Amino acid sequence: MPLPRLGALVPPWPGKQVVLSGGPVFVRYTPWTGPVEGGSEDAPVERALYVHGLGGASTNWTDLAALLAVRFEGWALDLPGFGESEPPSRGGYSIARHVQAVVDLLEWVVDRPGPGRGRPVHLLGNSLGGLVSLWGAARRPDLVATLTLISPAMPVYRVPAAFDRAITLVLLPGVPALAEKRLAGVSAEQRVRGLVRMCFGNPDAVPPARLEEAIEEMRRRDEQPWAGQALTRSLRGMMTSYLRFGRANAWRMARSVRMPTLVVWGDRDRLVDPRLAPRLAAALPDARLQMQPGVGHLAMLEAPEATARVVLGLAEHAATTAADVLADSIGSPAEPGAAAAV
Repeated sequence: MPLPRLGALVPPWPGKQVVLSGGPVFVRYTPWTGPVEGGSEDAPVERALYVHGLGGASTNWTDLAALLAVRFEGWALDLPGFGESEPPSRGGYSIARHVQAVVDLLEWVVDRPGPGRGRPVHLLGNSLGGLVSLWGAARRPDLVATLTLISPAMPVYRVPAAFDRAITLVLLPGVPALAEKRLAGVSAEQRVRGLVRMCFGNPDAVPPARLEEAIEEMRRRDEQPWAGQALTRSLRGMMTSYLRFGRANAWRMARSVRMPTLVVWGDRDRLVDPRLAPRLAAALPDARLQMQPGVGHLAMLEAPEATARVVLGLAEHAATTAADVLADSIGSPAEPGAAAAV
């Protein structure tokens, strides 16, 4: 399927507060555009939900959502405490709390009026959002058509060197507050430029306008009294989840995920070891893997076109498989004395 030309930088998609069982979250909406070459009468109209990573926001998906709009209408949320979302009213910043927000929003998206209502959603997550999406898909497979994991923060037991020492100590009592104070002493521009160096395979390729946009977003976030707490305590919740064993361990959960899944990883990812990519793809029962050369931790930002093509390929594979299953069920011989159902 041909992709639209992004041309000028796409502005962040508009959004609104959506009230869920655990409190409101901010959700941006990308409308379906249909195929680039026209002929939208018979074109598929499907739904997607995008989940950002630690320290990110719904704006991380702006370009990818624009490209995928040829097939999907999309919703991108700010996890509780991030972006434009207020902190959770209960449950803190545990992985389970973030998972519940995603599951609640999946239910909300499935129930929206219009084409695609009542059908499972394509779920995409990056980093922390990838881990959260994996949990959500394992918990509620009925809501998820396909799962795309972009450098998901799978459990590891050696902290990447790219993390600042003050942040990696968040498991210790009292340290999150110290880390929040340290973060507050660094300017928005310094933090954004540091994040770009850490998260992109080629930091020099980031357009200056996108950099300014990110700095301005960081300044707005600095005005939120809960911003530092959301970051450090979500990191603490993620690292705590790594210590879980049995059914609550993410690697074991991966083996239970049955929907078609895509694993996308940049080979210059400094935050989550790219060597985990083939291990995760092997653990998932129905998975395909795309390694992106020269790309870092944020493939949807750094390589949106390459990422969009493989996501659309996954959606087409899922649709074809579902159609084949339906055809087989309709065409199978009826039992003696029974009428074939159509």
